[in-house]
Amino acid sequence: MTTVLPFLKKPLVQERYSSEKDDLTPTTSLTEQKPPLGIPVESVGGGIWSRLKKSHIDPDSIATQPSVFDDPLTCEVYRPPPQYENAHKFDPDARWTWREEKKLVRKIDWRVMLWAGIMFFALDLDRNNISQANTDNFLPSLGMTTNDYNLGNSLFRIAFLIAELPSQLVSKRVGPDVWIPFQMVVWSITALSQFWLSGRASFLVTRFLLGFLQGGFIPDVVLYLSYFYTKTELPIRLGFFWVSNYIAVIVSAFLATGILKLDGVGGHAGWRYLFLIEGAGTLLVGICSFFLLPPGPTQTKAWFRPQGWFTEREEVILVNRILRDDPSKSDMHNRQGLSVRAIWKALQDWKMWPLYILGLTHMIPVGPPQNYLTLSLRNLGFNTTQSNLLSIPSSVLGLLMLLFCVYLSEIINSRVFATIILQLWALPLLIALYTFNADTSQWVYYAVVTLCTGFPYVHPIQVGWASRNSYSVRTSLLIKPYSVYNMFVQAGAVVYANIYQTKDAVNDKNGNRALLGICSMNIVLYIGTYFFYKYLNERRDRIWNTWTKEQQQEYLETTKDEGNQRLDFRFAY
Repeated sequence: MTTVLPFLKKPLVQERYSSEKDDLTPTTSLTEQKPPLGIPVESVGGGIWSRLKKSHIDPDSIATQPSVFDDPLTCEVYRPPPQYENAHKFDPDARWTWREEKKLVRKIDWRVMLWAGIMFFALDLDRNNISQANTDNFLPSLGMTTNDYNLGNSLFRIAFLIAELPSQLVSKRVGPDVWIPFQMVVWSITALSQFWLSGRASFLVTRFLLGFLQGGFIPDVVLYLSYFYTKTELPIRLGFFWVSNYIAVIVSAFLATGILKLDGVGGHAGWRYLFLIEGAGTLLVGICSFFLLPPGPTQTKAWFRPQGWFTEREEVILVNRILRDDPSKSDMHNRQGLSVRAIWKALQDWKMWPLYILGLTHMIPVGPPQNYLTLSLRNLGFNTTQSNLLSIPSSVLGLLMLLFCVYLSEIINSRVFATIILQLWALPLLIALYTFNADTSQWVYYAVVTLCTGFPYVHPIQVGWASRNSYSVRTSLLIKPYSVYNMFVQAGAVVYANIYQTKDAVNDKNGNRALLGICSMNIVLYIGTYFFYKYLNERRDRIWNTWTKEQQQEYLETTKDEGNQRLDFRFAY
């Protein structure tokens, strides 16, 4: 688990506070100058065990956790700078109860997280409905082949990749609350314009434009969520964030079943109405997002929301709980950009390279079967309605496996063991696909490919993993919102978009053989990553433990090391 060494923590006294007083005056006299802190909760990431441990704590006792702000010397080192938009709410002596914190987090879930999920749902409608269009003879009607489809997917992913960093730079300069809705409106217009596609050229142009306009959306939203959640709460929320991906696939399958029946209305194919109607729906979500995304925790008041979302007391709790969890979040405010030098510095961090490599390769074994699910079902003889409805079970299975893996990673507190599951899941299924031939029953093929495409989606875990191992806002602008990591993920998507070829038809022996080899390689990579980070932590332990307390304190006060270069930092693995 990523952490800063706890040597700064002092023996703490648990106090019960009167819930009737806003200033939380303790009901017992204090013997120390500073208000007492809560009993440290060594969270394992906000998962099941963490909630079980917290359930035994008196809800009216102090929830404020120990941090560097409790020591006068380190408090000044980590004090938020004046340009930080929430600096006026910073108070190292602020104390609050578990009851208050739980109520506040619940409010954030409803006000912030819920709409983030709706926006992600809209994104997936527009980027994945091409899968449903394929069941309505989309390719033949435009005079295209599977290879043209591969090229379109490749262009989408390349544009998605190209847009990552520019979008992040713009988002930090103008604010994600402005940039995210703008992105949604522009890409929605592009998405609904697919109603007028006329052939291969227009298809390729719109796929590239969609990828470029959508490329920065997810990292921008994750950056926005990090303003409200601690690093142990965010991975679970990201898990539910990606649940909306699966919900979108399930809902879009049902929507497509109805919308595609408009085939022939006005002389237009059903897939044209699919793009038009779903694009118009996401356009509405984009417009609403201008009003539902405040700039930050202390900036929720607006002319149409004069009271704001949070009380003064809640703003103090929100800001201080975030900074106590990760003091580096005050390093950059939400209207400040990055320099090219800072970006290059992040890319040079070789300690993050194992995660970048995993981002590149981890989805390749299951990507092609997923991309071609509906097209494969049509080729197997299922009609349009059957193909759309038969794609639903794999999405339901994938949703359940996603939640299982996210919770597993927090329960066992191991990122490697929770993410290698994808490769272990895919390996036997890819072996089965490789053995299939033309005589294999369509239902046997369907069962195996459904299990393969219902894989454990470990991407949210690896996003949180990269975020923890960066431990700096200047690098985590690229990593916590995962831009650099996600660039490698998109590069991997370009690779697997071209593994299945037209000449190989449904049963692609060459492609499945390649997927088997990459899956086996990934298992080795995950094991190597485990020992890589284990070695780095043990090496730092040896160095740190040879120092005296005075030397450790001097290092904290004078070091110019940043982020994961600090000797008091430990990597998650």
